[in-house]
Amino acid sequence: MGVEITETTVTDAEFEAMKQFVFEYLAASVEKEDEGGRMRWYPWHSAEYRHNHILNVVDLATEIAEKEGADVDVTRVAALFHDVAKLETDQELHAEAGARVAREYLEAQSEYPESFIAQVTRAIEYHSYQGDVTDLSMESQCVIEADLLDKIGANGTALMLLRMGYEARTHMDADEMVDRVLERGLDAASRVRSDTADSIAHRRLKRVKWFREWLEDEIAALGE
Repeated sequence: MGVEITETTVTDAEFEAMKQFVFEYLAASVEKEDEGGRMRWYPWHSAEYRHNHILNVVDLATEIAEKEGADVDVTRVAALFHDVAKLETDQELHAEAGARVAREYLEAQSEYPESFIAQVTRAIEYHSYQGDVTDLSMESQCVIEADLLDKIGANGTALMLLRMGYEARTHMDADEMVDRVLERGLDAASRVRSDTADSIAHRRLKRVKWFREWLEDEIAALGE
């Protein structure tokens, strides 16, 4: 007999408490390292950046789940915890580590049934899956698609331009950096499968293409 899956409601107050826990966990991951935490020298890999990325993924995953018929609470809780271990664990291990942190947190609250916890942790464990997202649960798919989408569009462009400044590049390198965002966006668009995520991907890609065209119009050295 399989585990019976029942619908679980996460209140706004409970979700806010989870958000606070995740931020504090990220901040502690940075502070406990002797050298200031993994990749702390990269400003956009700080606890603040990582938490902002997580909240972006929560919003996107929730939108996809609502429109595609996935369990919204499983999806948004999994999205919230998906990168909780990112700053203390190697890239290839952070999904499993994040699932363990989520399980420990949810089990400590006592009101969440095992069926709910199992769905959440499974979605976290698979959020770095590189195969066809339709092989996984709809909730896992929502988290993966949201994670991909946050790296493209205006947000992805802004992050690339911040990286330019950090690397002491000039604005004449901007087209190269924006091209990287386009490449990443096209790759993301090729991987998403839900109609909602596909629509978001193409809308965000249009913004990057428009920005690339504005650069060509306004920076004389581009295109020479």
